[in-house]
Amino acid sequence: MNHFAAADDISGRADLDVVLRRFYTAAFADPAIGPFFTEIAGTDLEVHLPRITDFWERALFRSAEYRRDAFGPHAALHSVRSLTAADFGRWVQLWHATIDGLHRGPNAERAKAQGERIALALHKRLAGDGAAMDGEDGLGFVPLAAVELRSVA
Repeated sequence: MNHFAAADDISGRADLDVVLRRFYTAAFADPAIGPFFTEIAGTDLEVHLPRITDFWERALFRSAEYRRDAFGPHAALHSVRSLTAADFGRWVQLWHATIDGLHRGPNAERAKAQGERIALALHKRLAGDGAAMDGEDGLGFVPLAAVELRSVA
């Protein structure tokens, strides 16, 4: 049962801040991908949030400056513990669920599609262009948006 109704479309930085805060709250707590953020990278959400909001504001609205290296931190994580197709798939699942729980509209759909493209590009670059997008166990890059998140923004 859905306890909240999705609001209007993502319209700017304030909406992105709520989306990203909810997404990272879920991602940090997730048993599959959480350790990448909490144990390996030691991500401080309050430091990371303005940077990643700049990234998404630039990606969706072209209204922010983002001149950081988005690949470098992922390559560093990958060198400590491989980022697999399943890891990227889980990221996409949480991303879709977060957006679907908060917003509906063209910008929300673009954010989900952009997240999939980014995950695919990062995975291919880290694992090689011929990398399969499913794991040996058949669980991999499957963007399932049916996960209902019940975290506070």
